[in-house]
Amino acid sequence: MHRLLTTTAATLALALTAGAAMAQDFRALARQDLQAAHDQLRANHPAAVLPGAASQAFNGWIEAGLADSLAKAGQVNSGDSHSYLMRYYARGFRDSNIAMTPSFEGLSPYFGISWPGIATGWRGGKYVVTYVKPGTRNAPPLGAALVDCLGKTADDLAKEKLDGWEADLTTEAGRVQSAPFLLWNRNNPFTSGVPGVCNFSVNGRRPREYTLAPQPAVVAELEAAYRATNYVPGSTPLAIEQVNGRPWVHVHSFADTAGWDAFNTSVLAQAGALRASGFVLDLRGAAGQSYTSTARGYGLANRIWTPEFTVSRQPAAGEITYRATPGNRQWYAATLGRMEADPRFVQESMPVIEETRAIVGAFDAALASGQQTFTLAGRAAVPDTGAANPVQGQVVVLVDAGCTGGCLDTLDLLTRLPNVRLAGSTTASDSIFIEPTVERLPSNYADLSYGHKAWTSRQRANNQPFTPAQGLAYAGNPADEAAVRTWVGTLFQ
Repeated sequence: MHRLLTTTAATLALALTAGAAMAQDFRALARQDLQAAHDQLRANHPAAVLPGAASQAFNGWIEAGLADSLAKAGQVNSGDSHSYLMRYYARGFRDSNIAMTPSFEGLSPYFGISWPGIATGWRGGKYVVTYVKPGTRNAPPLGAALVDCLGKTADDLAKEKLDGWEADLTTEAGRVQSAPFLLWNRNNPFTSGVPGVCNFSVNGRRPREYTLAPQPAVVAELEAAYRATNYVPGSTPLAIEQVNGRPWVHVHSFADTAGWDAFNTSVLAQAGALRASGFVLDLRGAAGQSYTSTARGYGLANRIWTPEFTVSRQPAAGEITYRATPGNRQWYAATLGRMEADPRFVQESMPVIEETRAIVGAFDAALASGQQTFTLAGRAAVPDTGAANPVQGQVVVLVDAGCTGGCLDTLDLLTRLPNVRLAGSTTASDSIFIEPTVERLPSNYADLSYGHKAWTSRQRANNQPFTPAQGLAYAGNPADEAAVRTWVGTLFQ
């Protein structure tokens, strides 16, 4: 028995020592990655050298944010906490095109280690209760607005627990998408867990105190809570169905893997019906960050409205400003090499290759002359072709906070088309620093991506979302699909 206890104690001591070493490793890796990301952005990001308001957030955060993040690195004790700190530094730039993402499968939206059995949603500028787990005792009722927790206002608590860690709370989209996590314990060592006591107000009445008892988190329960709060696309992101006698075109993803070939074939087959009666184009949750996602959106518009009609309504590219650094030049040179090595790409996309060759040549000229930046003209506006609008009916484009990246570029075109109305809720926003490059950070636990050129003449302002006009903003529960469809139907009356 004595030998068993001695062996167990030795094993435990060894495990604790190994755990401490692992924690120390993650702290060192976090510091290394933060410094590497800082150095890469300082050396190559256009905002570091361009004037204007779009660069102010970058230059105000790159050093201050590094110091802030490095001061927190001592709390990193796992791959997940490493990811949290990387996100915190990246989101501090207030630029959705700067991201530090885990290279491994990270936490799901439905992860937590404890929760109070309720979820909150961002509704009308307040955090309100949107879900109560059945059987939860003494919980605030649905619709109750969070006032404060242990002396911290709801907004202060959100900034502490969510801003930077889960989303960018300077944006409406960030508020919406992170709201369910406000009272959960997501195992983030940099923030607090489930608050013990909070005040909620029901229908504007005097706040009432509620004790929030932490309970074990079950993934299925957290998922139910999240889905009861925010819209989550289904398993079929691309489809066309009939809703209340009208075509409803689902585009809930711009990913290359979403099944575009079959969907585009279906769109062409039903183009006549879409053009004749009008339709709903549902872009809720349509995330897409790459150049190809924009091409997917433009391709969809061309299949419905025809290229002859859309070409003169596409926003002009205007001027694109590049930062002349060896690192940025190498990215284009490597991209050009891959293009030229692909026989099919050479056959089908020679204009793109020629354009990329010109960009590499411009980099060489700028570097040789010591220029910090150079500007190239993008695609010019095309005069109206005179083609008639093939879509005779009304079109409602439905959006929400999940519309990002290529979805926003697609809206730049769709909102210029006649008889198109934007409905739903405020979209995400993106910066003028576009076409992200992705690089693995030294730890191998995370990737850094950032836009390496500036669309300085983009007509949509830096970090400006799309917001539906008055009468087209949905004020109900975004997770109630039946209610959403009924409301959209009223827009055609």
